[in-house]
Amino acid sequence: MPLRIEPQNTFRDALRNQTGAAGRPLAGMWVCSGSPLVAELCAGSGLDWLLVDAEHSPNGLESILAQLQAIHGYPIHTLVRPPVNDTVVIKQYLDLGVQNLLIPMVHSAAEAEAAVAATRYPPHGVRGVGSALARAARWNRVPDYLARAGETISVTVQIESAAAVDAVEDILAVDGVDAIFLGPSDLAASMGLLGQQEHEEVRAAVEHCLTAATAAGKPAGVNAFNPDTARHYLANGANFILVGADVALLARGSEALAAEFIPPDPVAEAASTPASY
Repeated sequence: MPLRIEPQNTFRDALRNQTGAAGRPLAGMWVCSGSPLVAELCAGSGLDWLLVDAEHSPNGLESILAQLQAIHGYPIHTLVRPPVNDTVVIKQYLDLGVQNLLIPMVHSAAEAEAAVAATRYPPHGVRGVGSALARAARWNRVPDYLARAGETISVTVQIESAAAVDAVEDILAVDGVDAIFLGPSDLAASMGLLGQQEHEEVRAAVEHCLTAATAAGKPAGVNAFNPDTARHYLANGANFILVGADVALLARGSEALAAEFIPPDPVAEAASTPASY
């Protein structure tokens, strides 16, 4: 007799359970290396959630699948960010078994509606039907998957442009958008402030979106590697936050080892010092 399987709770469920008067914000980190071993290592960290990224990282369908399998069983929620808000790409991710999507570069309510529609079977959306072939339904071992699929998926859309900030209330009003996530780096670039995600105008735009989300009764998250900035946004209503990345931790940690144990090269330092006239 085949094993019957129940999907895990979604990130939407975690946000409902952990936020509010009796809860706390959820802290997570990026997983960008493409390595299932690194993903599993991070899954046991004690953090609340991981973001497996395919927009700016070397992740394809096979590596995402391997990471989902490595993380499965650990008490942590996994979001996956596709490279683009595209119906076919989203279909492939869902069929792999991705339950929690972070959709990048959503600039309008229409684009948010398209993202949600890509996660729903007809007549509520446009997701292609292939559950018998897909890990999402555990090859039809999840009872009534076609009827229940929407319950097993959460959709978070990323607000990372000035246009999205202007439209944030309309985006939040889209049925099926479970949360928004603020990306200050791309937001700063769209505001003509490339590389200045700490700029007061960028912070004000993020805070505007946090306030709008609170008014709409939907959770909002922020990417903030700077601990002081992270605490600032948490104090201003962020319900979930990303505070680091596997590749960044390895880069800075290895640099610290080199700085501690390799003496400075006076010749290289002299060559890098500008001449004064």
